[in-house]
Amino acid sequence: MIKLNSVIKGKRAHFGIVRKMFLSHGCSFCSNFEYDQGKFDAVLWREGGETIYLRIPFNVLDGALDHSNAYIEFGTPYVIKHVVNTGLDYDENSLLTATTGLSQFQEPLDKDGFIRDKSRWEKAGEETVEQVLNSMNNLLSS
Repeated sequence: MIKLNSVIKGKRAHFGIVRKMFLSHGCSFCSNFEYDQGKFDAVLWREGGETIYLRIPFNVLDGALDHSNAYIEFGTPYVIKHVVNTGLDYDENSLLTATTGLSQFQEPLDKDGFIRDKSRWEKAGEETVEQVLNSMNNLLSS
């Protein structure tokens, strides 16, 4: 994991407004969230089973994430690498998948994989955060 120095940390806004801005910059709202915290993800690089993400976490100060008017505060963004198995999954759930057509997402083999050329990905992450910030400067408060 590479923690990024960014002025987004501590900035506050309403979730619904910033969610639209993040989506317009290719960032997605991570579906694995709690009602009092969440994160936005951007894929910086993907090849085979390896993906390098920019992740921007936030906490809910008022409301809950099932409402667009939830008031959030951003935390420290970071870059992380996930490594997943791109082959067939031969565990006890495989028979269930084959017989019912239902499948669960595989857990990453490594949720915090080694990142080569850290300065490259640090720069890419900081540039992405900066692009999003520039588009919503008037929407954020400190």
